[in-house]
Amino acid sequence: MLSDKSILITGGTGSFGQTFVPMTLERYNPRKIIVYSRDEMKQWEMAKKYQGDPRVRFFIGDVRDRERLYRALDGVDYVVHAAATKIVPTAEYNPFECVKTNINGAMNLIDACIDKAVKRVVALSTDKASSPINLYGATKLASDKLFVAGNSYAGAHDTRFSVVRYGNVMGSRGSVIPYFLSLRDRGILPITDNRMTRFMISLQQGVELVWHAFEDMEGGEIYVKKIPSMKLVDIAQAVAPLARHEMVGVRPGEKLHEQMIGLEDARYTYEYEAHFKVLPAIHNWSSDPYRIKDGRKVSDEFIYASDTNAQWMTTRELQDWIEANRENIGAF
Repeated sequence: MLSDKSILITGGTGSFGQTFVPMTLERYNPRKIIVYSRDEMKQWEMAKKYQGDPRVRFFIGDVRDRERLYRALDGVDYVVHAAATKIVPTAEYNPFECVKTNINGAMNLIDACIDKAVKRVVALSTDKASSPINLYGATKLASDKLFVAGNSYAGAHDTRFSVVRYGNVMGSRGSVIPYFLSLRDRGILPITDNRMTRFMISLQQGVELVWHAFEDMEGGEIYVKKIPSMKLVDIAQAVAPLARHEMVGVRPGEKLHEQMIGLEDARYTYEYEAHFKVLPAIHNWSSDPYRIKDGRKVSDEFIYASDTNAQWMTTRELQDWIEANRENIGAF
């Protein structure tokens, strides 16, 4: 589907974009990938990796800037929306800025994609958008709703929008694994709560989920990959087996357990071999056979959360993953 096509990724110099670009170049050989972001230094560093490759272009811009998006989307076939203000405490203390990027930016992109006749758009979401308790999660829930409704907003245009949702990305910059690795030599690791659990997904798995969404989508679906959970104390044990744990308490806006599908969405959720799909509640799209395909309806009491997950990652499995990916942990 993406072969010989033009693709734009917002927030493309972030963790996801740094993995999406090389994987997509290798798998699909697109005509062009446009990396759209507002950080010129990150673009400068990323561009060094693709010197001489005419398929990779860089475009300075902000999703808050609607006119800039219109210019960047000229001739684009597919869009991945990865731009977001996403650090929970940052959003709590800078709420206006978070809303401008995560909600206003989503509206700008939806309008621009429709008007520029983009074929398909996949927006990245987060577990925090399911039953949100912090501002970041609330803005991403609003963003998800905007992208789902964008399919009816497009009217006669052929632009279609879907969402992929996943939890803690293993080894990404600012995440718990590189943070624990940076503190390992001190012999003390800060633990928010002994009960805390997290979903575990690699960036590669996140990219593959986006590819699947592009292939499968009719419009309005929220894709949730089946992934394992881990207790935070077990992550700490895998990173630094000899370190002492120091309880520091839960941060403002932080959940004990991640949730990707809540009870209220169960009525619209279908299960597949490697993922779940939450179908839109609007326009009776949740009963559309073209969206359901071969899915199996989950029970009305279904919740997909990290503490009740049926699949768990062991400390040994995480240690093996860390050893295999050591060079890239925390790099982007």
